[in-house]
Amino acid sequence: MAEGLRERKKRETRQRISDIATGLFLEHGFVTVTIADVAEAADVSVNTVYNYFPAKEDLFFDRSQGVVDRLSRWVRGRDAGESATRAVLRELRAEIEAVSPRIGLIGGYDRFMRCIEEAPPLRSRLWSMQQELQDNLEATLREETGATAGDPLPGLIAGQICWVHGTLFVAIGREMVKGRNPDEVSREMLVVLDDIEELLSEKVLNYAVRGAA
Repeated sequence: MAEGLRERKKRETRQRISDIATGLFLEHGFVTVTIADVAEAADVSVNTVYNYFPAKEDLFFDRSQGVVDRLSRWVRGRDAGESATRAVLRELRAEIEAVSPRIGLIGGYDRFMRCIEEAPPLRSRLWSMQQELQDNLEATLREETGATAGDPLPGLIAGQICWVHGTLFVAIGREMVKGRNPDEVSREMLVVLDDIEELLSEKVLNYAVRGAA
């Protein structure tokens, strides 16, 4: 369905508040900036900010839902004959080759990471997002394979896939914090991803292969 005028205005207002908040956080620090500061800069009321973002951390991680659903989306969208892990590896490789900002390959990412490092509430929220990412993936693998509730394999495989995802993000973040060129880091990360894939067992690489339609 086409987006209505009301929905579009709400989406645009939400994005504007988030963008203004992110700019303030990066300039002054997450702990220092208050919701009132954000509201004043965005020319809205404090209640309006809270209507869109129930917690201050939501302003910083405004795309968190897309992040915690990412691996599950990739697994559900895997091709016929493709396993869950290979689908994730393929998607990650495509993001690296595209020098995608979604995986941190963007100028200024060092400021984003330093803001997180300096704010315990953001570090806590990031940890929670990582846990939710793994829980969502485990649930997806159980659904996709028909595994019973007592079967430990979906959880173990989810842990391995999340290790791949997390290790790659740490490697990217470590290099981008140095202020390096995203294109250069992208080329290096393709090698890192190949190294990661070589460390995975055949059981992990061939779990949940999608049958032909």
